Amino acid sequence: MSDTRTPMTATVALRRRSPRVRNLTSHAGLVVVLLLLVVVTAIGSDVFFTAPNVINVLRQVSVLAVIAAGLTVLMISGGIDFSMGSNAIVTMAVVAQLIAAGVPSMFAVAAGVAIATVIGLVNGLIITLTRAAAFVVTLATATLLDGLALLVLDGLSVSAGEELSAFGSGGILGLPYLLIIAIVVMVVLGLTLKYTMFGRDAFAIGGNEAAARLSGIAVNARKVALYALMGLLAGVAGVMLLGRLGAASPGVSGLTMELQAVAAVVIGGTSLAGGKGTMTGTALGVLLLGVLANALNLLGVSSYLQIMAVGAVLLIAAIANSWRGRR
Repeated sequence: MSDTRTPMTATVALRRRSPRVRNLTSHAGLVVVLLLLVVVTAIGSDVFFTAPNVINVLRQVSVLAVIAAGLTVLMISGGIDFSMGSNAIVTMAVVAQLIAAGVPSMFAVAAGVAIATVIGLVNGLIITLTRAAAFVVTLATATLLDGLALLVLDGLSVSAGEELSAFGSGGILGLPYLLIIAIVVMVVLGLTLKYTMFGRDAFAIGGNEAAARLSGIAVNARKVALYALMGLLAGVAGVMLLGRLGAASPGVSGLTMELQAVAAVVIGGTSLAGGKGTMTGTALGVLLLGVLANALNLLGVSSYLQIMAVGAVLLIAAIANSWRGRR
């Protein structure tokens, strides 16, 4: 009797482990690609492993990591937000103008992040109340926000002020402040996804929204909260970017940030259909894009080709994502 039950038990156990095994396999593949990219770049450029360059890469990826972390949670729930980059740019503009007007940096930052959170909240309310497609709503919002940012800046570059600029370029124990914020955000959201009801609800909604409703989950309320969270993190990313650049400028593109965030999340294995994803995968996706951008810069590749490279990576990731979904 034990002989007939053992194979079945082993099969069930294997199936239960299979999602984790697939995640580990996917993450291992990303690590290999990342290491190969690092080796090739190090061979092609003596600057790559210098301390200033490494710190610069870490600061750059930190901003992307925060916004990609929020997008990961949202996409796991089946949502999408193409306005998060534009939301971050509006935050930059508002905070910079408030500081220029004499408002203390702390209050200016709080106001900017609060506005970004409200923008995310409004996105969530529109999507849940009208049942309009999330990508259409957030694309429209992105267009409005791009115009708003230009209006706030009035075509001028506005300084971030000494305090915020010092924060953006500073650090502790050799670690940039921006990197510390990014790590905290990703760890907290990763633990939230894994161990809290909020995280489990996000997976349930993304996996099967109808079943989630039948199980008693307040789907609409959760969706609104998720979009508000996305707005909050877009605001935080905007403040971080303002500190890193030292000024809010009309030339900063929200679209570029949006595409990079989507690419990082999809590269990391989060399903475009919802219900699947890990914060570890997103972190690896962010690092891969950051190292790739730095490598192209160091190797003297044209900025236009760099944009094409991000698009190509996103296309490959989307195809791989679709292939994984059919397995």
